[in-house]
Amino acid sequence: MGLRSLFGRRQRGSGAADAPIMASESPAADEPFTPEQLAELQEAWAEFNEAAKGSGASSVHACTRNSKPWQEDAASVRSMAALLRRVRDEETTPGTQPAG
Repeated sequence: MGLRSLFGRRQRGSGAADAPIMASESPAADEPFTPEQLAELQEAWAEFNEAAKGSGASSVHACTRNSKPWQEDAASVRSMAALLRRVRDEETTPGTQPAG
């Protein structure tokens, strides 16, 4: 079997059954946040702001796998805060090489 036959012949389905299914625990884009979700998002942003102060980052760009912006998802905001803290810790650890 050559590469041409491996990559060139894919069975293509038709219909909605072939569409990817994405499960999301967060509300749809047009649904308003509940007070609990809003409080959780505000806590996540407080964590992010604190992590950003010590990281030296001047801007952040990210995307999510679903259609919801990362800025509206508390788990994504917390992940970005953890990333900023990890980068800061790696840069301040003696004996490590800075990235780049």
